[in-house]
Amino acid sequence: MQEQVALLLEEAQLTLDELALSCAVSREWIIEHVQAGVLPARPDVARLDTDPAHWLFSGGDLLRTRRLTDIERGFDANPELAGLVADLLDELERLRVRVRRAGLSLD
Repeated sequence: MQEQVALLLEEAQLTLDELALSCAVSREWIIEHVQAGVLPARPDVARLDTDPAHWLFSGGDLLRTRRLTDIERGFDANPELAGLVADLLDELERLRVRVRRAGLSLD
């Protein structure tokens, strides 16, 4: 079930305003994090436009944005530090999945 939810989230396409509203942050917060390189943004391929108003974000980006906001608020971290911590948490989760798939215990 979790993989199905992940696929649905990955197929989602959110605009800058939708992402900001969904995560209770400002448009400027999103733009700052894209410019810092800790949040990906894809231009609308139909427009091939780099204007932030035409950026698109996936459901995975939504989850990453929420993780970044939690880290920044919880630890008073700057965007770069929050991005590094989010990357490490993502890698830890990928490794845990691999261990479980290999039939090994995490204990």
